Amino acid sequence: MTRIISLFALFAVLFLTGCGVSNIGSNLSQALMNQDDPELVKAGAPAYLLLVDSLIEGDPEDSDWLRTGAKLYAVYATAFVDDSVRAQRLSTRAFDYGQRALCEEDSDGCGLVGQPYAAFKNSLQELDDDELPALFAMTTSWLVWAQAHRDDWNVVAAVPKIELALHRIIELDEAYESGRPWLYLGMLYSLRPPSLGGKPDQARMCFERALDFTGGKDLGVKVAYARYYARLVYDRELHDRLLFEVRNANPKVEGLTLMNILAQVEAEQLLLSAEEYF
Repeated sequence: MTRIISLFALFAVLFLTGCGVSNIGSNLSQALMNQDDPELVKAGAPAYLLLVDSLIEGDPEDSDWLRTGAKLYAVYATAFVDDSVRAQRLSTRAFDYGQRALCEEDSDGCGLVGQPYAAFKNSLQELDDDELPALFAMTTSWLVWAQAHRDDWNVVAAVPKIELALHRIIELDEAYESGRPWLYLGMLYSLRPPSLGGKPDQARMCFERALDFTGGKDLGVKVAYARYYARLVYDRELHDRLLFEVRNANPKVEGLTLMNILAQVEAEQLLLSAEEYF
């Protein structure tokens, strides 16, 4: 245990002295996203998370670190945690960091998620380009939280607000993070069948927009398109075409390698279950 703590301390010192503190958060995220061994990330990510926690503890008003914490906890909870209780706990921390980041960036973002719908909508309009990174971090961590707490009735009330937040992000910059707001909006529209308020036609448009912005390099977009839309409307041809494209693609893309490799694993699982599903 002492050796582990010592290695962690050495790791932190090297990071803190080797580059400016303001750059560490982006370096941490980028290092994880470019890793081609998901098991290594799964084993090592908790050290990153603890490091980020400690830096936030030391400077709880630093919006850069809060955004980094929101992103890393959201990715870890989504990609590597199977236990539902643990996923809820980690996604809650991600969401907390995301809300705090937005509040630090702009006072209009403080307490935003708890506002009534009409007030929430008005407050979103007060946020501009300067708050876009924090708004995106808050919204994506909110989505992860909602997924982990999908049996909670509070999630039902949250979905329309998450949709509004994504629309505001798109209004500010539809190409932000390579069009990922379109991907998340497509997923939201695909959560329910049309008879229960789902919007499959709009979902398909959103997924196509996301593909346009990524140029097909983000394999997770195609997997989500297949899982959420193609299965919703029982389009086997589209489903299989998207997943075979993912299977045959080169996953190594700057900033996307880790998630692309995980997307290929999920694509194989969806293909294996396709015969039974359709």
